[in-house]
Amino acid sequence: MKKTAGVYTNDRSRPRQDLVISGPVEKFATIRPQHISLRGYAGDAIKSKVTIIPEKKYAFRILNARAINGDNINIKLDEVKKSGGQAYELNVENLKNETGRYYDTIILTTDSQIRPELSVRVYGYLRARKSE
Repeated sequence: MKKTAGVYTNDRSRPRQDLVISGPVEKFATIRPQHISLRGYAGDAIKSKVTIIPEKKYAFRILNARAINGDNINIKLDEVKKSGGQAYELNVENLKNETGRYYDTIILTTDSQIRPELSVRVYGYLRARKSE
């Protein structure tokens, strides 16, 4: 990974300096999709699913799943078997009945000392049906 940041100084000869930060980044887990989008009509059943696959090098178990807010969603975590081994399915269901938008984050508590928590963002957008 390589990132650049511009730093502004009071040095007249070099008012701006670019700093480059780079280094290797190893994947801890595959999370597909990376966030949840619950879009649809208010009153309809809207659900989505995320699959979490631990990397073999950093094998971990998910101990708990909780939403930070939790007012608009219901969550269920299941352990499943995939071709590569152990995986998890996070099922998320919309509970909101009114039109509008909402945002929440699901925190997955792991038994790993490297990454004790993973997070999955949830975006909700409910609209009204058009009158015919």
